[in-house]
Amino acid sequence: MDIKPGTLYVVGTPIGNLEDMTFRAVQTLQTVDLIAAEDTRHTGRLLQHFQIKTPQVSYHEHNRSSRIPELLEQLSDGKAIALVTDAGIPGISDPGYELVKVCIEAGIPVVPIPGANAAMTALSAAGLPTDRFVFEGFLPAKGQQRRSHLEFLETEPRTLIFYESPYRLRDTLQDFAEIFGNHRQIVIARELTKLYEEFWRGTIEEAIAHYSQRDPQGEYTLVVAGKPPTQVQLSEEELKTELEKIMSQGISRSQASRQLAKETSLPRRHLYQLALSIKTSNQDS
Repeated sequence: MDIKPGTLYVVGTPIGNLEDMTFRAVQTLQTVDLIAAEDTRHTGRLLQHFQIKTPQVSYHEHNRSSRIPELLEQLSDGKAIALVTDAGIPGISDPGYELVKVCIEAGIPVVPIPGANAAMTALSAAGLPTDRFVFEGFLPAKGQQRRSHLEFLETEPRTLIFYESPYRLRDTLQDFAEIFGNHRQIVIARELTKLYEEFWRGTIEEAIAHYSQRDPQGEYTLVVAGKPPTQVQLSEEELKTELEKIMSQGISRSQASRQLAKETSLPRRHLYQLALSIKTSNQDS
């Protein structure tokens, strides 16, 4: 393989199974002058397996501001550098994007070396629509921020893909149920390409029940069906009538708006504004 001086190579590495390493990726890592790795110890095991002796330097979330100028200087001096992450393709849910952006702005060539990716691997075997999808990566760790972001996605018709840690999986599933509804289809992919790879398929409600009986372990990729197209075509007056019926049962405006949004696929915020215009004896929200 012809490695060009002064070039950044964005190299995909296995997400679990080392046999997913491509010949081109091995050759690239053998030939470049330097490897910028998210975790040099983790990548060191990969290099040892393939008998690659190229020196490494760390590049991660906590040292990127100081490391980028150093890497840029070496690239400008003619060194060829490979960028790798702990697993998968650099720049996907890690700070690789920033180094790539700076290189492009400086006129330094950037060459991708494709490899495994957890999101695409999960989607390919999920059995949910693949013609249109949205990759969301990791959701915010804090509950309110996470729910606010999911509310933004509640009427998204495309298949949704998320990454999640075992420590937050149960909370995230509860938030899915609250925002997306209990009956939305979900595929939970665990430990992809590894020895204990597992695909679980069902509704969000069933997923909550499943993980109430077992402790989440490993890294998760969540594939969630998009909002199905609504068959209900109602005028604003008809929507107000439906809201009034729900609210007459003692349900708040906010909850009534959420319930009707799930039934009609209309934005909850729009329905909430309609609910605010309805005069009731119970003026809660």
